[in-house]
Amino acid sequence: MLQRRARVVIAILVVITLTFAILDLRGGKGPFATLRSVVGTALGGVERAGATIFSPVLGIGSWWGTWGDQRETIAALEAENSSLRGLVHRAAEDRARADALDGLLKVAGAGRYRIVPAEVIAVGPEQEFSWTVTIDIGTQDGIERDMSVINADGLVGRVAAVHRTTSTVVLIVDPSVSVGARVAGSEEVGILSGTGDLSSLEFQMLNPLADVKTGEALVTFGSKNGKPYAPGIPIGQVTSVRGTAGQLTRVAAIEPFADLSALTIVGVVVRPPRTDPRDSVLPSRPQVEPTAAASPNPSGSAAAPTLSPATPVPSPKAS
Repeated sequence: MLQRRARVVIAILVVITLTFAILDLRGGKGPFATLRSVVGTALGGVERAGATIFSPVLGIGSWWGTWGDQRETIAALEAENSSLRGLVHRAAEDRARADALDGLLKVAGAGRYRIVPAEVIAVGPEQEFSWTVTIDIGTQDGIERDMSVINADGLVGRVAAVHRTTSTVVLIVDPSVSVGARVAGSEEVGILSGTGDLSSLEFQMLNPLADVKTGEALVTFGSKNGKPYAPGIPIGQVTSVRGTAGQLTRVAAIEPFADLSALTIVGVVVRPPRTDPRDSVLPSRPQVEPTAAASPNPSGSAAAPTLSPATPVPSPKAS
């Protein structure tokens, strides 16, 4: 009896299951479609909420791996960037050195000075001098004491001490230095003295009545056998004059052409020119264009052009 009931119940459940399965296969329009839709919507919301909550935790492994790769990439890019900056910096230094050497060779060629190029390797006071630099050439390069030292802009100083591979150069701004100088374009000479100021020298003319104007340039007067100073080397230009003509204390302030605070490539004059180059080493000044035509002389006496009786008057037809 019990087995019969069980078989009936199983048969009923099978029939009900098959019925629901057939209804569901008919396009989802069966009696469970709405229930299935509600359950799907609810489970979808739960799934999205779970993904939102647990996705950061589940993504830690992927993020860690990605962050490690990015860290290696950033380190490689930083090393490459540092290397490129070094190359750019060295390239700029090489260009500056090449420009300085090119300018030095032009000055040496214009004045016919035989020079030995050198590089400044140290700056600082030495011996009894306050302003000196050390260059990387010495007796093995033919350098001797009291040779002139120049750069692309003009006079730098003279060799004060020589060693086998290095030399000490005392700069023209040192207070102990005096240089015989000449005003360019004239025969007026004087004594140029260092002041300890890198941007200013003092020039006292031997002739107190001589006139010197702002903007005029000075060159070295020259010494016997070119030591300590070869002739014709540009020194600087007049920036101001104290006193009036005739005063013994009349002194001109001179701004050096060479930037003595930024010395890199210099040249030691090992042989001066046979003849004084005079002003030929000075850079050419820009030509000033006339701004107005000359006005006629109202008096018409001294400066007005006159015709002598013997001067033939040109005929208009001849032109």
